Amino acid sequence: MDEVEVVVAHSERATLRVGDVFLKVDADQARVDVEVEMMALAPVPTPKVLWRRPPVLALAALPGTTLGRLGGPSTGAPAGWAAAGAAIRRLHEAPLPPRTGRAGRSIAALTAELDDECESLVTNGVLPADLVTRNRQVAEAALRPWAPAFTHGDLQIAHLFVDGDEVTGIIDWSEAGQGDALYDLATFTLGHEEHLDDVMASYGFGIDLDVIHAWWSLRSLLAVRWLIEHGFDPFAPGCEIDVLRSRM
Repeated sequence: MDEVEVVVAHSERATLRVGDVFLKVDADQARVDVEVEMMALAPVPTPKVLWRRPPVLALAALPGTTLGRLGGPSTGAPAGWAAAGAAIRRLHEAPLPPRTGRAGRSIAALTAELDDECESLVTNGVLPADLVTRNRQVAEAALRPWAPAFTHGDLQIAHLFVDGDEVTGIIDWSEAGQGDALYDLATFTLGHEEHLDDVMASYGFGIDLDVIHAWWSLRSLLAVRWLIEHGFDPFAPGCEIDVLRSRM
């Protein structure tokens, strides 16, 4: 009998693996609706939907492996990172989906959220004021007009699978929609700056490094408190706090 593996679990959702099947349990059915819709529209490989019985979505496991994980060493060769860059480019050049995704929040809304979060991090003693202030300055470059693209919205390194120099699939599409393409690129390379050149070489034109750096800072600042509250450790080596320290 296959064992049940808990892939990720927190108060909002959980993902289990049983053999070659992933079971996603999510109390927010609207989020699952978005995931299924966006996978159908995406011009890149995605998991096959096996069945859906709310609150559970069953997906077939993808072949291949990830290129690594945040807080750990990269296990992928440069060819795999280059393949990822090309696949992300295909996604960003696809016809726009009908909804705005996480990467498409307005400048005003994002600025307000960032300022509130920075104040909370300092006031509650979560992070030193100088670390927050410096990264808030770096993050400013991301708060600019951008042309909408088809974005994944949560393109963590653990969400893209490769086999050699071929992308075999991308998972977790619940945050997808119209948004800033550089948000995806920054999310994918977060904590793995050494592979940014490999991704850029195949992604092509339109990459502003200042904006990539800004998104690293911005995403990390917004994530710290949520991660702590949901049982994750942003202070682990190579994770969000180290990303923020690297901007000092």
